[in-house]
Amino acid sequence: MEDSVAIDAKRILLRYGTPISVLDKVTKEERIRLAREVARTPLPEREAHLRKMLVKAGLMGAPA
Repeated sequence: MEDSVAIDAKRILLRYGTPISVLDKVTKEERIRLAREVARTPLPEREAHLRKMLVKAGLMGAPA
């Protein structure tokens, strides 16, 4: 069960713009947490919200 949840979380994060190189640095538990947070965000705001979370976590640089 946990593997399918982690796979779905990875798909969600990829769908909303997380680079693969960033996903390689994130644990399964963190992927699931991020994906759950994204799922609770209104659809039009998901990509921007995810990027903010990744920047805040130090996983991505701030957008230019």
